[in-house]
Amino acid sequence: MEIYALPHWQQIDFISDLHLQVEFPHTLSAWCNYLQHTTADAVFILGDLFEVWVGDDVLSTPQSFEARCAAALHQAGKRLSIYIMHGNRDFLMGQALMAACNATLINDPCVLIANHARWLLTHGDALCVDDTSYMQFRAQVRSSAWQENFLRQSLSARLDTASHLRMQSEARKHAGEKYADADTATALQWLKAHQAQHMIHGHTHQPALHSLGDTHCRWVLSDWDLHATPARAEVLRMFVGKNNQAQANRLERLTLTQTGLNSPSLPG
Repeated sequence: MEIYALPHWQQIDFISDLHLQVEFPHTLSAWCNYLQHTTADAVFILGDLFEVWVGDDVLSTPQSFEARCAAALHQAGKRLSIYIMHGNRDFLMGQALMAACNATLINDPCVLIANHARWLLTHGDALCVDDTSYMQFRAQVRSSAWQENFLRQSLSARLDTASHLRMQSEARKHAGEKYADADTATALQWLKAHQAQHMIHGHTHQPALHSLGDTHCRWVLSDWDLHATPARAEVLRMFVGKNNQAQANRLERLTLTQTGLNSPSLPG
């Protein structure tokens, strides 16, 4: 999949790993405030918008947490373009959710063509090839057979399964288990296969800019957790269009609070 930046776009925002959930209202509040006030013309959400997504039928309850999140996106989608990618937590998001969000579901990976350059966008979990147990799990749950069987279960059964998987994940975190980072060789291979110079991804929660040789680089997005100490939330902003030629191919990291965007938080 290739997406061309529209002629009127001057700013593009990239975010990921918001892990929206009822238990973290501060993160939800900051995210809703961001949607209302961002000056971007397009927002790309590169996976794990939700902590868990067990099927689009969770939207059937009008005042549910998920329905309120979709409504916030739908309102923002009236004035800017919103693109959403599956993450490792919400890979069951479907077209019903996209319609409710006024958003476009994009492939992982996909290429954004902007500022005369090709930017490879991905969630990032498929790059963590050294985590063999996760890669096996990923292959299983991304198969159409597994997903069809899972979605045939009752909503309550699916929610129970998701809760169990989340508890397992939290137990691994508390045990100090280290997670594999994105593999450099794999990232470079992907970039060359898609004829792209730049990669943007999330998943690892380790925001940074990595040089991959003389001609390629990898930008890593922040996760969002407004309950953490210190709070975490960043937007990676790209400046595009005729009015921003001096800033072409320069990305800026902006920190986000419950009240809005602040000045750049990290170099590069």
